[in-house]
Amino acid sequence: MKNNRFAVAIHILALASNQPREYLTSEFIANSVNTNPVVIRRINSMLKKAGLLTSHPGIPGLSITKDPSDISLLAIYKAVQHTNELGFAVHEDPNPNCAVGSNIQSALEKKFKRAQQAMEQELARQTLDDVLQDLFD
Repeated sequence: MKNNRFAVAIHILALASNQPREYLTSEFIANSVNTNPVVIRRINSMLKKAGLLTSHPGIPGLSITKDPSDISLLAIYKAVQHTNELGFAVHEDPNPNCAVGSNIQSALEKKFKRAQQAMEQELARQTLDDVLQDLFD
């Protein structure tokens, strides 16, 4: 099953960059994403913890904390990824009595780590503003 938290987080921040604060309720965002408001609240919480979104008790909605050109896609990715979760995963418990199974994890981990680093370097070069430009150009 694919993890779509990263894409949903970008969607949320794109909305926060272009909608009045009072519209940005969990229900409004969930309708745009086409998911449950609980999912949105969970991701909003991650984005708030990372300092990318803010909300205030008694005031409806939320707002973005930085200019979209100052928010890298890597910052968003890191905000919603679990610290021990890599973008690539090795299957667990391969057969240790198999020539491939006994070595596949270490062989793939090296390759996946390099791929993860390359992906993160590319995400660091791109910003939320780049996404917004693609959305509205």
